[in-house]
Amino acid sequence: MDAATEAGWAFAPSSPEFLADPYPAYARLREAGRVHHHPPTGQWLVPHHADVAALLRDRRLGRTYLHRFSHEEFGRRPPPPEHEPFHVLNDNGMLDLEAPAHTRIRRLVSKAFTPRTVERLRPYIADLADRLVRDLVADGGGDLAARVAEPLPVAVIAQMLGIPESDRPLLRPWSAAICGMYELNPPEETAVRAVRASLEFTAYLRELIAVRREKPGDDLISGLIAAYEDGEGLSEQEMISTCVLLLNAGHEATVNATVNGWYALFRHPEQLAALRADPAGLVPTAVEELLRYDTPLQLFERWVLDDIEIDGVTIPRGAELALLFGAANHDPAVFERPAELDLARRDNPHISFSAGLHYCIGAPLARMELTASLAALLHRAPHLTLASPPPRKPDFVIRGLEELLVEV
Repeated sequence: MDAATEAGWAFAPSSPEFLADPYPAYARLREAGRVHHHPPTGQWLVPHHADVAALLRDRRLGRTYLHRFSHEEFGRRPPPPEHEPFHVLNDNGMLDLEAPAHTRIRRLVSKAFTPRTVERLRPYIADLADRLVRDLVADGGGDLAARVAEPLPVAVIAQMLGIPESDRPLLRPWSAAICGMYELNPPEETAVRAVRASLEFTAYLRELIAVRREKPGDDLISGLIAAYEDGEGLSEQEMISTCVLLLNAGHEATVNATVNGWYALFRHPEQLAALRADPAGLVPTAVEELLRYDTPLQLFERWVLDDIEIDGVTIPRGAELALLFGAANHDPAVFERPAELDLARRDNPHISFSAGLHYCIGAPLARMELTASLAALLHRAPHLTLASPPPRKPDFVIRGLEELLVEV
């Protein structure tokens, strides 16, 4: 077995050892070459920062191929008919669309994420983060994931969408079930849960949209309805898919960046001590470094729409690339001492929010949420400690923890 083949087999996303720490395997992939075919998933793995950053901007690739080809023309099997509710929901959101549909939807949604709009949320986010942390401290600790990391971004995106507070507990279970389909080769039981959640979430949003048509509010759903009535907006299905995408993408990265980040801090006490000693100076760079160090989104898939060449290897149309964000964020060609957690790192061009056409529209909001929760925990819980080793989620693409039990 040659070095490249051996390195490719080191990529084992179903292995508990790999899930616990994939970064040594990424190092082997980078050392062995720029692209590797991985038979178990049928993908081409791309581990280098320069290649990932360039391919995210390459228009010969796409998140979908259906704007140019049928499934049969592209050499792919159509999804099973019983999975259709998930695919209708997923395929009409801008994450899985290409121009011109993506351009039209993103232009409308971006009006809700202007710097001024996001800045107006700062007091609300800071106050909510402080209240969540105060409650955690009052109880002497608990699960940081369930008590702070999850409710903060869910509440913020629900507030933007205009989802009533009483309905918000429904959102996280629906989101978790749908996001299970983004893992590699998800089993049928995952698909069944995702289909059920897609149907329930769609029905809920269809009813909420009907209410907002009759009684508009100062929220994103009302704004999208108004744009549609002016003749330049989204269809109802596009609106539903956009709302689901904003919820899923709007909190998954923040939740997992929070728990991954604090787990990393607990494992690097000298860095945590430096952060506690100078929160005002270090929090901004700490947020970026925690996003880089243990990347919440490990992989971004792209379809090859036209043949491309990487390092002398031709990747044919119809193939699927796995752009390894976690590997790119630890590339020594870009990051000095990439395996070290350095909260003062200034030169930090991580790609945790992607790049190009599909750069995360909510990145400024996510940064604001991460900054608010980190600052509140440093202020309200200066002696926060890890209560027990956390169980890691059995997922690879979306990397996080089942829980993070802490003591105050």
